[in-house]
Amino acid sequence: MKSLILASTSPARKLLLERLGLAFQVAPSRVDETPLPGESPLAMVQRLARAKAEAVARAHAASLIIGADQVGVVAGEILGKPADHADAVRQLQRASGNSVTFLTALCLLNSATKNIQLETVPYSVTFRALTDEQIENYLRLEQPYHCALSFKSEGLGVALCEKYAGDDPTALIGLPLIRLVRMLEREGLHLI
Repeated sequence: MKSLILASTSPARKLLLERLGLAFQVAPSRVDETPLPGESPLAMVQRLARAKAEAVARAHAASLIIGADQVGVVAGEILGKPADHADAVRQLQRASGNSVTFLTALCLLNSATKNIQLETVPYSVTFRALTDEQIENYLRLEQPYHCALSFKSEGLGVALCEKYAGDDPTALIGLPLIRLVRMLEREGLHLI
């Protein structure tokens, strides 16, 4: 069996991948996540997921490398990880009372064959109207500064929401497991 490597240091992605019961390693990708001028949210997450997998693949021959990236999008505006507390407040104020589409790109790269599978899974979240006090309380309690849009759905972030909609709830957390299982099967790795 090929080695399985998660090209991410995200604790949430690591926990999700552990659900599949597969042995894997974690390797940071160290990819610059700055959007390119004029780049669409979809193009950006796909580029970054692939770049993360390719960066890690250079050091891991004969491996299956998982790269992923996620952004929140409100009316065409990309909301990634916040730069600081003030940016987190701005992001959540922007999401307040709006529907946000989270785009999670997933790349599975076979470093032996150079085969690349790349898909993006959208997931929609409708945020309730939030007061500045609720935003500050949430940020103080959850400290979700490593999450897209400062939103940690697997934690207290659920208190910010009215509704979720999508095909794979794990996509919202950052690693769409339903798609990943299918990708792994196409590479000959069957879980069941």
